[in-house]
Amino acid sequence: MYGKLLIRCDLVVCTGMHIGGSSAYSAIGTVDSPVVRDPRTGRPILPGSSLKGKLRTLIARSLCGGEKLPAHDRDPEQVKRLFGSANPPCAARLQFADSFVSNAEQMKAVGLTEVKTENGINRETSIANPRQIERVTAGTVFGVRITYQLTDPEVAKEELALLAQGMRLLQLDYLGGHGSRDSGRVSLRNFHIEALGAELDVKPLEALFGEVEDYELFAV
Repeated sequence: MYGKLLIRCDLVVCTGMHIGGSSAYSAIGTVDSPVVRDPRTGRPILPGSSLKGKLRTLIARSLCGGEKLPAHDRDPEQVKRLFGSANPPCAARLQFADSFVSNAEQMKAVGLTEVKTENGINRETSIANPRQIERVTAGTVFGVRITYQLTDPEVAKEELALLAQGMRLLQLDYLGGHGSRDSGRVSLRNFHIEALGAELDVKPLEALFGEVEDYELFAV
């Protein structure tokens, strides 16, 4: 059997989320650390690479028992199959698309981003170092799309269960920067799986991700 599984869900920002864009040409008085944006619309986006990298790290750490993470080419085989490997060459079965804001109209009253002012203090001199960080506003929803390469339904069930485990862990962790200061808490909801190019009952697979929704701790 060969086909694709399209996994879709909503990622809800629960505390301000910062995934940085370029600030190389920021003018004086502007935000020091802006978020990455879609150049077409100017709205913030969630890069597929950010979600992929975070899930890979969480899953690899869970399979290693929480010990020090290995180099990417020494990740567990399940991780290499899902996320890919350069050494030895192994194509990723998961493909992560960039995610775009899906509730922009609803967020008009408060805006899609906020500016958080933080103040670092030099321990030796006690001199303050204020900075401004742009964050995606809590309540913003991104439409997540992940494609899985299907070859064997039983293998797919095992591998998507591992992906679901990573998503449960993500809801206990954070996405983007400044997570130790409570940025980047997210919630994952409304999972839907569609089989493309293959006849497959996807209800058992969707049930795996239903458990992710039951794991919401930071929902807004």
